Amino acid sequence: MSERLTRADVVHVARLARLTLGDAEVQSFTLELADILAHAHDVASLDTAGVVPTAHPLPLVNVLRADVIRPGVDRTEVLAMAPWAEDDRFRVPKILGETT
Repeated sequence: MSERLTRADVVHVARLARLTLGDAEVQSFTLELADILAHAHDVASLDTAGVVPTAHPLPLVNVLRADVIRPGVDRTEVLAMAPWAEDDRFRVPKILGETT
């Protein structure tokens, strides 16, 4: 990496993030963030031309059941158990605390 992260860069980013940092924190973050960016640069410079993209390192397969249509519960029966029903639908309070 040709240019190092500066103290002014850290102060600028902290201001954008609305963080208040002390002098010791600015100094510490300057060194730590510079190391992180240098490592990211090292990773970015790797030759990955022959590497197949992966979403997960292990060959996992979802174990979901088949999506099969099956009969549901009768609407009239379900609405009969509801605390409130109106016009063949569930009725729910419009505003929190409404009782009817």
